[in-house]
Amino acid sequence: MFFGPLGVSFYLYYGHGSWQPGGRVNAGNLIVPPRPLPSLALPLQGAGETDSSFLTHKWTLLYVQQGACAERCRTGLYETRQVRLALDRDMDRVQRVFIADADCCDLQFLREQHPDLIAVRMSPAAAPLLALLPHRGPDDANAGVNDANAEHIYLIDPLGNLMMSYAPDAKPKGMLEDMKRLLRLSHIG
Repeated sequence: MFFGPLGVSFYLYYGHGSWQPGGRVNAGNLIVPPRPLPSLALPLQGAGETDSSFLTHKWTLLYVQQGACAERCRTGLYETRQVRLALDRDMDRVQRVFIADADCCDLQFLREQHPDLIAVRMSPAAAPLLALLPHRGPDDANAGVNDANAEHIYLIDPLGNLMMSYAPDAKPKGMLEDMKRLLRLSHIG
């Protein structure tokens, strides 16, 4: 009686067909296996550069944008800010990073509306990082790295691993639920 259900579960999971449960709880797309990101010092949008380990020690919402920061870009920045603020006491465990062209944005707007945002200028120094971001869509396979990843939001864990991505039309509520779950279960960052 005891070994029967155990044997059936092992057969279903490891046996012929490798059955997997159909449901999932995450709103974003998991990146399997997680991709370790390089330690890079990148130029900031204003002046200066980041610390080489700025993508570690905190959970990071990385927003990548190419071209002018139009309405969709501003909405994405707003949604990531609201997700971070909604985390309440865990807000300090999360940082937001925005990688964009040098001429994409009004720096005054970024400073006023998004004071917590780390705004990084897209440059050749960022190429090793951008090359590790997954491509989206069938037409993106041969596109440039910047084109393929435009307007996606990525989640990086405190160890510097790229682990999840969100489509441009992802709902902020799903992103918030993912973040709450990860922060509750994680003791790092």
